[in-house]
Amino acid sequence: MALGSLLLLSLLGAPGLGDPGPLEDVVIDRYYIPKMCLREVQMGDFIRYHYNGTFKDGKKFDSSYDRGATVAGVVGVGRLITGMDRGLQGMCVNERRHLIVPPHLGYGSIGVAGMIPPDATLYFDVILLDIWNKEDKLQITTLHKPERCNRTVENSDFVRYHYNGTLLDGTHFDSSYSKDSTYDTYVGTGWLIKGMDEGLLGMCAGEKRRIIIPPFLAYGEKGYGTVIPPQASLVFDVLLVDLHNPKDGISLEHLEVPAACKRKAVTGDFVRYHYNGTLMDGTLFDSSYSRNHTYDTYIGKGYVIPGMDQGLQGVCFGEKRRIIVPPHLGYGENGAGNKIPGSAVLIFDIHVIDFHNPLDSVEIETLSRPEGCNVTTQDRDFIRYHYNCSLLDGTKLFSSHDYNHPQDATLGTSKMIDGLNTGLLDMCIGEKRVIIIPPHLGHGENGAQGVPGSAVLRFEVELLSREEGVPEGYLFIWHGDPPANLYEDMDLNKDGEIPREEFSTFIKAQLTEGKGRLMPSSDPEMVIADMFQNQDRNQDGKITAEELKLKSDEDQERIHEEL
Repeated sequence: MALGSLLLLSLLGAPGLGDPGPLEDVVIDRYYIPKMCLREVQMGDFIRYHYNGTFKDGKKFDSSYDRGATVAGVVGVGRLITGMDRGLQGMCVNERRHLIVPPHLGYGSIGVAGMIPPDATLYFDVILLDIWNKEDKLQITTLHKPERCNRTVENSDFVRYHYNGTLLDGTHFDSSYSKDSTYDTYVGTGWLIKGMDEGLLGMCAGEKRRIIIPPFLAYGEKGYGTVIPPQASLVFDVLLVDLHNPKDGISLEHLEVPAACKRKAVTGDFVRYHYNGTLMDGTLFDSSYSRNHTYDTYIGKGYVIPGMDQGLQGVCFGEKRRIIVPPHLGYGENGAGNKIPGSAVLIFDIHVIDFHNPLDSVEIETLSRPEGCNVTTQDRDFIRYHYNCSLLDGTKLFSSHDYNHPQDATLGTSKMIDGLNTGLLDMCIGEKRVIIIPPHLGHGENGAQGVPGSAVLRFEVELLSREEGVPEGYLFIWHGDPPANLYEDMDLNKDGEIPREEFSTFIKAQLTEGKGRLMPSSDPEMVIADMFQNQDRNQDGKITAEELKLKSDEDQERIHEEL
């Protein structure tokens, strides 16, 4: 490190080491030199310094400390005594020197009336606090720069940043951290000192800079209050938290888009999605994952912040998207709660689980269908089928394969969700389908065990078998005309009454002989029991001829049809 020794004519030890005799030049003792010296005083530099001035006997004749103000001046232009001019050259900020100034380089044979006698040798203890030159420019050092930087600060942008402010000697004068709040302002509009306006340009969110500002780009000759003296250079360590422009719209990054996107969300759709919400510096302020529940809402209806309303437009099932929302499309100047500051830019990383519209119907995609299929499933048919049920993001919910046997059901009996019933109609045995069921035709807003509320369901189904059903309200129908003497034929032992066992034996015989068919069911015995219960009016465990005679002709005809 250059020490400016060429500018000095003599370097001697500290005062008090003995009388050196008459001095020809200034004696300089650099008794404290900082480890880092980025700059040394040269001719024409502006400096600020403190000093104590004494005579050889230690008597003080002057002190900047006593006045409570530093001394500011220009080196080498005759504004200082020659000895001080020479003694200050080559100094670093925070360096301390002892100077011995002989009379001919001080106040000579005249002295200063009432303060410094003629031919006095002067002793100065000096610390340099600041140095700058009118040719100086802003000094910017990048301390940290994030790997991703999609945007940098421009004039008219609104920025939020943290800072520590010190003088060049390290004296602290202000910090946003102590206020627990960022400093928020527009850049390039005159709201900041010129040096900060320039120093923030080109910064990325998350970037850290050290900005050294000369006084003429800061507070100049006046300083600021009691904390920033006149002609002070300022050092700001700045962390840019975020930036935006009032003209900004939302920004989108498509992180993952499914190869097949048959449908995109539009205004009026109901969307279920997961999200992580962060500030631009990465601070997490909210997450649906932490609640283990999707965020469910209509889009384009004002139920969410405008930026999210816009950012969800056009999403696909399963898409992952980053939505960057400027504050005027988020929570504005006031922020929200204690986690979203005022004027904060918000970043949402979303994963769309599904969406639907209240007007949606069931979607059916036929994967395979046997050739020559002329008979298809109808309401009241009894069917057996295999299925896999999942959410649209692929999350598996249920599968008949898990139970090692197919599912059976009677179509149109309200024993399955409406959408699945619709999707299973008009199927051939052996046909395979994908059925997409919106929640209003599924399990609705409340969901069911294992099924989230408002979930769109995806069924993969294969029809295994079909039995023709019976009309609604009937448990059994004849394939032809019923027996003319039905009661007598049913009374197998001719004792004038028909117990349950006798009734069951008769019905099973009709089924075996193909004379009629039972309402399809996985439990025929249960159906026969229900039939018997319907005829046993007295609930005494048998059917009598009198019970049948209580019915009108119309009722009797229905019984014949049913039995």
